[in-house]
Amino acid sequence: MASTSDIRNGLCIKYNNDIYKIIEFLHVKPGKGPAFVRTKLRSLTNGKVLDNTFSAGHKIEEVRVETHTFQYLYAEGEDFHFMNTESFEQITLNKKVIDNPGLLKEGTNVMVQINSETDAPLSVDMPASIVLEVTYAEPGVKGNTATNATKSATVETGASVNVPLFINEGDKIKIDTASGSYMERVKE
Repeated sequence: MASTSDIRNGLCIKYNNDIYKIIEFLHVKPGKGPAFVRTKLRSLTNGKVLDNTFSAGHKIEEVRVETHTFQYLYAEGEDFHFMNTESFEQITLNKKVIDNPGLLKEGTNVMVQINSETDAPLSVDMPASIVLEVTYAEPGVKGNTATNATKSATVETGASVNVPLFINEGDKIKIDTASGSYMERVKE
């Protein structure tokens, strides 16, 4: 049993007869009254996000997880196929357990958390950023770097990303996988 002081991003806990992963948390110590922890939890079975507040010192049941490196192979409808890079074992996961499935490029290595008690895959942690090529964007105009104006662009995985006006087709861009937002243009 862990307590609220052990809460951190990525921690998997049992709560309300389900397994949740902590996405965000904030320790709050108000001037009057007891301290508490405000959390945002994602269900690992159905993907729903839940806001919850734990009082300070509240006991939480931690789920033991193992993390393994898997390589993304391909998508088939709502299912995504991954291969363990050590044992070459393949698993299939639903689109709901992946944070930004539209940004997954074939061959990308991801970290998969597996419940050590049941050997069931729980969640997929993508790399912090990913470099993708822009396949469609409205033509950019020279000198459009001074404002924060953006346009929509389609990347090689089919996802749509808001990019600055100077980005053109064929450019490679770095995308933040957590928020799905443009970070920078990559020169190669």
